[in-house]
Amino acid sequence: MKIYVDADACPIISIVEQVAEKNNIGVMLLCDTNHVLHSDYSEVKIVGAGTDAVDFTLINLCKKNDIVVTQDYGVAAMALGKGAYAIHQSGKWYTDENIDHMLMERHLGKKARRASGKNHLKGPKKRTEEDNTRFRKSFEKLLMTAIN
Repeated sequence: MKIYVDADACPIISIVEQVAEKNNIGVMLLCDTNHVLHSDYSEVKIVGAGTDAVDFTLINLCKKNDIVVTQDYGVAAMALGKGAYAIHQSGKWYTDENIDHMLMERHLGKKARRASGKNHLKGPKKRTEEDNTRFRKSFEKLLMTAIN
């Protein structure tokens, strides 16, 4: 088992690494050439800056029972299709039961934005310590599920 992190602008890398190191599980952080990452624990893989290059590299590397950390529903869907586990940086697990609904919501939201001409969204809310605690608990639980 290995943990793959879609690490471009990912705020929970340190939490993933702490939990993984405690459980002696390898981590690979994937980012494009526009981001510079260094880690004392994880393997860092830098991928070309092309559209979705990180996403496709991550999916090509992950295998059944690995864990993928991503906020991209499409990446999560492909990971689930390979038999991997997937989790959002909010702590929400992607599952076979919820991914279709999430993809449809994303599609409808994109369609509505295109129709209204509003392509720029406000960024996410500022991350809080409660967000980090929620992610850690959910991630630890997912890791225990994957191990057993």
